Amino acid sequence: MRPLGLGIAAALIIAALIPVAVMSAPKGAEAIPEAARKQGMAEAPAVAQAAGITCKVTDARFVGKATDAKTKISTSYYEVDCDQGLGFVLSAATGAKPTAFTCIEANTPQPDGKPSALPCKLPGNADPKADLAPLLAKANVTCTPEAARGIGQSAKNTFLEIACQGGTGYVMQAGAPANPDSPALASDCLLYDGADGNIKCTLHDKAYRLAVMDPYITAANNGCVAKDKRYIGLSQAGAAYYEAACTDGKGYIYKVEKGVLASATPCEKAAMLLGGCELTNAKEAETAQAGLYTKLAQKVGFDCQVSKYAPFPSPAGKDIVELACSNRPDGGVGIFGGPNDKSSVIDCAHAPIAGYRCSFTPESATNGLLTADLKKQGKDSCQVSKSRLVGKTAKGTTVVEVACSDGLKGYILEYSPDPIAPISTVGCAFTKDCKLPGNT
Repeated sequence: MRPLGLGIAAALIIAALIPVAVMSAPKGAEAIPEAARKQGMAEAPAVAQAAGITCKVTDARFVGKATDAKTKISTSYYEVDCDQGLGFVLSAATGAKPTAFTCIEANTPQPDGKPSALPCKLPGNADPKADLAPLLAKANVTCTPEAARGIGQSAKNTFLEIACQGGTGYVMQAGAPANPDSPALASDCLLYDGADGNIKCTLHDKAYRLAVMDPYITAANNGCVAKDKRYIGLSQAGAAYYEAACTDGKGYIYKVEKGVLASATPCEKAAMLLGGCELTNAKEAETAQAGLYTKLAQKVGFDCQVSKYAPFPSPAGKDIVELACSNRPDGGVGIFGGPNDKSSVIDCAHAPIAGYRCSFTPESATNGLLTADLKKQGKDSCQVSKSRLVGKTAKGTTVVEVACSDGLKGYILEYSPDPIAPISTVGCAFTKDCKLPGNT
């Protein structure tokens, strides 16, 4: 989720490459002499091709020519408009490969704030940001550009900043030259706000960009009035994550998929989600939440002083969470609903039967409960040392294999689903379903 560490020119140096004689060329599309266009169309397509530009040149102008007083090398300058994608300014020095800058780069003001020395003038290049569509499509981002600027170039890449309508902004990495068919990568400007490096987004400030969170905060409908916000980053699956700290002391991590809020996780449940919350005192919130889970567990008869917890994906209206207990070795899975819903806690020995796997409770802490299940079935000689969930039967029951600490063959236990209880036992000597060591 970090921005790429890229060594590029910190600012465009087009002005330094253009002699005064060329910079004094007539300004405005209406001032382009027909002769300059005619010469441009005659010479520029071959120059563009030599520079690596793959588009078809539909319009061109010859800007000027200058000879270096020391080296005696002559350089010609052109502007070209393409049939698709961005237009370019070309610099063609005698005996060297031509160089190309997009019209976005060419139009970017100089570092001192003065206007560009050689902006694009052709009518087809009047609004270069409108020509970004092919690169945006390549980068797989939806954006209607409202502004764009050049950041710089490396040997293989062109870097542009694009501000989109709605507040989102991107650093676009394209080829050099930035052909419409070149690979393109767009990284959210928010990634660069807190990063060290020479790439920064400047068309808008951080607060403006973070306003993109406001619709998601509203959609969550959890009463949060944000006092602080941050962008966390993208998951490998392409979901965007944001954090908000609220004026009431609470905080949330928002997951956004394809521009739509997918979930809002309270900070007290977000410890394992992308590093958890940073803007909210999550430890304090976690302690309070642990106290609540202690009360809820005890209310349904599961004596657990909750020391830590981890949420499972839960349907609307339910809170399903693994519980670790400070007063007992085995934990459980709490299934807590609303005021009118039945709540329960399933101990970790039987949680796999309900489809949950405990990570806080070691297997050794659950073996005693499975041993007790065997005894309920009249099997008193086996102290369970290991267990394995086999699966469900056609009639909806669940089958669990257990091994015995004495090394003798264990058993297959069959459980009813609701309530979870052992209903039959088969010795591994009489079935081929056993796979644990010592049972085969």
